[in-house]
Amino acid sequence: MVDMEERIINIPLRKAKKSPTSKRAARAMKLVREHVANNMDVPKEDVWIDSSTNEEIWSRGIKKPPLKIKVKAIKFEDGIVEVSIPRE
Repeated sequence: MVDMEERIINIPLRKAKKSPTSKRAARAMKLVREHVANNMDVPKEDVWIDSSTNEEIWSRGIKKPPLKIKVKAIKFEDGIVEVSIPRE
């Protein structure tokens, strides 16, 4: 049986506003990776971000990422964490 841990996490992205305007969306992606790694207790290298999350952050362009985002994080038994937008 596959042992998985699943969580819905609200991630604040306000710190991305401190970056230069041409780097805000990239900084927001780094914030997502760091926040999920801290919450799921894994190293940052083991966090895999789905393209749906990437598209959500970049949807308003590089200069105006959202201030917060809700993601679903699934931790598999090998320690890899997959991050995606929850389907409702």
